Amino acid sequence: MELKGSDVSIEPQCDSSKLLTPHSFCHAQTAHFAAKKLALAFQPDRRGETGHAAPSGPPARPRPVPRRNIAVGSHQEVYHPGALKAAFAEFISTLIFVFAGQGSGMAFSKLSGGGATTPAGLISAAVAHAFALFVAVSVGANISGGHVNPAVTFGAFVGGNITLFRGLLYWIAQLLGSTVACFLLRFSTGGLATGTFGLTGISVWEALVLEIVMTFGLVYTVYATAVDPKKGSLGTIAPIAIGFIVGANILVGGAFDGASMNPAVSFGPALVSWSWGYQWVYWVGPLIGGGLAGVIYEVLFISHTGHEQLPTTDY
Repeated sequence: MELKGSDVSIEPQCDSSKLLTPHSFCHAQTAHFAAKKLALAFQPDRRGETGHAAPSGPPARPRPVPRRNIAVGSHQEVYHPGALKAAFAEFISTLIFVFAGQGSGMAFSKLSGGGATTPAGLISAAVAHAFALFVAVSVGANISGGHVNPAVTFGAFVGGNITLFRGLLYWIAQLLGSTVACFLLRFSTGGLATGTFGLTGISVWEALVLEIVMTFGLVYTVYATAVDPKKGSLGTIAPIAIGFIVGANILVGGAFDGASMNPAVSFGPALVSWSWGYQWVYWVGPLIGGGLAGVIYEVLFISHTGHEQLPTTDY
């Protein structure tokens, strides 16, 4: 929103190319913005200049800096065709990611006689997950935003970039995609066990901090390359940047706690193998890290740029 002199311009900021804000949210509400134009026509702008002759009287109180609000949305959103298509895209993308990531570890373990925990196995896992996430985000970007991760969805929610109801729909799709991928892997590999996450040489609290920091880096990268309205042409490399940060973090944390950064990635193997040890670490850590990244980037780098809150009354 910008006010200069007698020009009053209030337009909905809808960038359908943003990975985390599907274009179905960007329907302009004409009457709403027309009313804003009329109401602001005689108000001073942000520099204290008046657009038209303002009536005499006490000086107007400065308006507070607009803040983005967490959007709850409507329960009808769950049944909307656009939301269901987006959720199905999340299901497919997460299935692709987990199938390739988990499958590469199973294949390496088979070929090396259980050497998935060796340095070569760690590098293999990092490369496979980076490539797979690059593809998974790319194929889902134009439909759902390509979250592929409940922590990314949560980070987008706390930043006001997705509604609560759509976020829950994404979570269900992501968890189902991971679970189906693990069932398919077990069936198609002759009953080989999918790899589960566990701690090696560190305490549960150290693992929690590790997951928080790694997921913070991931979601911060998502915001900087995909969500920020000032990203420009940088948005074209968002999927590969997101894949790179996940691969790099696996090289950091893989030897200690498996470097999940994604509750769906740890949930699917745990359910299929029925092994729930330390599962809460792989939920609490990523959600805290993703939420912190979303709030910090949104408040410090987006909220004060005039970027409008996305409409949430579509459904």
